[in-house]
Amino acid sequence: MNEFDPAAIAAETSYVPTTGARRTHRVEVVAATEANLKGYGCLVADEPAKFPIEIVRWPAQGWRAIDANSGDQGGIAEGIFEFWWRGETLYARNNAVGDSYIFAWSNDPEEAATDGPAMPRVEALIWRANYHPDGGQLFYPMHRESFIVPLALPGDDVTPAHFVAFYCDGACGLYIHPNVWHGAVVPLADHAELLDRQGRVHARVSVDFAKEFGCYLGVPLQAPHG
Repeated sequence: MNEFDPAAIAAETSYVPTTGARRTHRVEVVAATEANLKGYGCLVADEPAKFPIEIVRWPAQGWRAIDANSGDQGGIAEGIFEFWWRGETLYARNNAVGDSYIFAWSNDPEEAATDGPAMPRVEALIWRANYHPDGGQLFYPMHRESFIVPLALPGDDVTPAHFVAFYCDGACGLYIHPNVWHGAVVPLADHAELLDRQGRVHARVSVDFAKEFGCYLGVPLQAPHG
């Protein structure tokens, strides 16, 4: 795992986190299966580099159609998505697109420790989610890391209640379709490296839970029972 500086990640973050929410909307955690991922995406067992990433053609602005062989030529971006729990804060860097993030906290973010050894945690408090209208995205664990991702089906009128958290045990990767909402990828271990493959255009549409709904999305950090 590469060394990193929490202060540098915070200074370079692609989105300044919204804090100040006074409640948490806790979501259900389910074990990801092919059946319950229908509509969201699918599991990817092996050969992630060969898995086809959906690319969505640029939408027509009027009645004239987009020319064939145009509007979907951005290709795929690929790189390692790195995650670090430090103190009570989850940092991440997506090397596929060159972005850095403060993804979540395991305590009230206004009190959460931001550096030092990772502290014990029972849930992640997530402040935002987004979707990509231009293409799908694949997260594949490089070292069989388990992780949890909250997902919601397409639609801009999304609310915290629409999200379900999918637990992946590290045996497979997770692919999500274009327009599917996804919150922070949260590893259960202190450090994780996931292969990230996604559309290179990388348009993002976001929901800010703290600003829009006055809450954080609370994701229990444990494998589901049963």
